[in-house]
Amino acid sequence: MGSTLLILTLVFVVCLIINVPIAISLAIAALTVVLIEGTIPVSFLIQATFTSNDSFALLAVPFFILAGELMSTGGISKRLIDFFRSLVGSWTGSLGLITILASLIFAAISGSGAATVASIGGIMIPHMLKGGYKAPYAAALSASAGALGPIIPPSLVFIFYGIMAGVSISDMFIAGIVPGLLIAVTLIIINYIVCKKEGIVDVQSAEDKKSFWKALNEAKFALLTPVIILGGIYGGIVTPTEAAVLAVVYSLIVSLFIYKELKFSDLMDVFLRTTITSGTVMIFVGTATFFGRVLTLEQIPQFVANSISELTTSPIMVLLLINLFLLVVGMFIETVAAILIFIPILLPIVIPLGIDPLHFGMVVCFNLTIGLLTPPLGLNLFIGAKVANVKFESTFKYLTPMLIALLILLGIITYVPEITLFLPELLAK
Repeated sequence: MGSTLLILTLVFVVCLIINVPIAISLAIAALTVVLIEGTIPVSFLIQATFTSNDSFALLAVPFFILAGELMSTGGISKRLIDFFRSLVGSWTGSLGLITILASLIFAAISGSGAATVASIGGIMIPHMLKGGYKAPYAAALSASAGALGPIIPPSLVFIFYGIMAGVSISDMFIAGIVPGLLIAVTLIIINYIVCKKEGIVDVQSAEDKKSFWKALNEAKFALLTPVIILGGIYGGIVTPTEAAVLAVVYSLIVSLFIYKELKFSDLMDVFLRTTITSGTVMIFVGTATFFGRVLTLEQIPQFVANSISELTTSPIMVLLLINLFLLVVGMFIETVAAILIFIPILLPIVIPLGIDPLHFGMVVCFNLTIGLLTPPLGLNLFIGAKVANVKFESTFKYLTPMLIALLILLGIITYVPEITLFLPELLAK
């Protein structure tokens, strides 16, 4: 048992060191064990990879990715920003506040942290730089606001966790509302403190000013998007997968025929970007499923669970150890890949301790979301730094208090399960 785990780990780490893509590294590591052990047929790789993608729930992933691409290209994100600008006006840190609020709404459309940073940050960072914000702070704030993407429903990360853990995806969406809002409020407070300290008072130029009612009228179809998506899911009208299709249809109609910023000639590029992103994710799903099934057949999750049980049986300590482990994992492995790899290992550890899988899912997803801000991976941070045209190291001064605040929130969510379970239990009555 121990030797099998050692082989898996060594092969996987070596593959990563020599820059083999994570998805392929997973397949090579698991296939090495299969060939050495000789008890599992090699054809199991093909079978596991194919059947893992043959899932109705997984159809939501490419559709939500497509919806995010359409809304980003079709002018929806721009109108969201104009609306919040008219709502907020000119005061201390208002451009930062607009960035957070627009990211909150866009996250409720795209379900992706990287998409949120690229879309909202791509528009707001130049405005913040023009308004006197330091480039490292603008990059750090946009990257941190992008952390709302995987937590505010609908979330691609929640979809993958729900599939891997056998938890209701709709319940995961509902459970993410309060933690997502807590992230937004925390960032708003930090933004105000930083801008107050640095004396940043945003004054809108004449061309930027719009009356609230005019901005609301222009943004009404954009603001209706999350209402339609989430309302359809929580109202029991559509499943998350059907909601993703609905989001695509709605965003196509709005972008093509109402805002008219998306041309038919642009669709091929949108579909191509979506296909590349979705294909990459689905390869992850296939090879990670094969990896996970090999782990299960070799009884490695039970081995790890027993090893941890020998150290401690306290749920408090187990959750602490898992959080520390995942914080390190998030620095090196992309969020979806980490969920696909480690949920089959970690879930058998926490369920016997009486930890609710729904609550544990929020802990895992929130934890790995922090990895979007921490190098060497730090996808959100790198996107924000690239848009602001600064080195990502220069953002650490401003990123540090945001990370500390998010870690405190992680601790609260970990040990106060009611924050996660309150809304699902209330709506279930």
